[in-house]
Amino acid sequence: MTTKAQTRQGIRQAFRDKRLALSTEQQTSAACALVQQYKQSPLFEHATKVALYLSFNGEINTRALIDYLWSKQASVYVPVIHPFSKGHLLFQQYTASTPMICNHFGIYEPKLDSRFICPISALDILFTPLVAFDLKGNRLGMGGGFYDRTLASLGRTEVHAKPTLIGLAHDIQETAELPIEHWDIPLPHILTSSKLHSFR
Repeated sequence: MTTKAQTRQGIRQAFRDKRLALSTEQQTSAACALVQQYKQSPLFEHATKVALYLSFNGEINTRALIDYLWSKQASVYVPVIHPFSKGHLLFQQYTASTPMICNHFGIYEPKLDSRFICPISALDILFTPLVAFDLKGNRLGMGGGFYDRTLASLGRTEVHAKPTLIGLAHDIQETAELPIEHWDIPLPHILTSSKLHSFR
C-alpha cells in the first residue's frame, strides 16, 4: 500500500470512528435537522425522482428524509449492486413494500427487479454517502469505489447536468483538505444537518 493510500485509509478510519461515536440521540437529532435543511433549500424544490441510500455504519440516518419524500409523493431510489457490471450500482425504486435482501457487504438493498430501475440520467437528485469531505467538495468514500465508477460512467461535462450530485454527511465529517486520486468524483454540494455547502 502506498503512503497516499495509507493516509487515505487512516483518514477513513478516523472519520468512521467519529460518526460511530455519535449517540442515538445525536443521530436522531441530525436526521430530523437534515429534513429541515432539505425543506428550506430551493435546490430541491422541484425534485420528484430522488436517489438516496439506506444508512449503515454510522452514516447520517436517511430514514426521516425518505419518509418526508414519500409524503410529498416523490419517487425514492436506492442503490443495488449491479449483477453484471462489477463494482457499479443501479438505482431501484424503493417503497414501504419493496422486498429487501442483505448483500454481501451486510447492507440491505431491494431485491433486483428491472421493472423498477431508473437510469441515473433520469434522476433529479442523487445523494451519495461519504466518510469525509473537504472545503473543495472532495469526497472520501468507504474505499470500494462503487459511486466513483458509477458516476464516472455518466461522462458529465456540465456542472448542472442531471442528476444533481449531493453528498450527505454529519458536520463532524468535514475536514480542511483531503488527499485525492484521479478517480475521485468531486461533488458540487454537500448537505449536512446544519447547512448546504455549495462548491462549484
